[in-house]
Amino acid sequence: MMVARIDKIVEAMRAAPANVAFDDLARVCDHYFGAARRSSGSHRVYRTPWQGDPRVNIQNRSGSAKPYQVRQVLAAIDRLRAEFGERP
Repeated sequence: MMVARIDKIVEAMRAAPANVAFDDLARVCDHYFGAARRSSGSHRVYRTPWQGDPRVNIQNRSGSAKPYQVRQVLAAIDRLRAEFGERP
């Protein structure tokens, strides 16, 4: 049941990156990247499994996610799926 909900959130993120609730983005990041390695104030930082810049940073803006960060998360999910399969 939870996977279906995550998939629906990801579909909505792709359709409208400017209309994503921060809690939904955090839920997706928790699913794909594990618990945030740092969570302070309005920021959450997630570790990714590849070399280079191995993190995803999201920020709460009055309950909404920033659109550019939504697009960064989608790109990281796409890369994760391409390199490691459908699910991490």
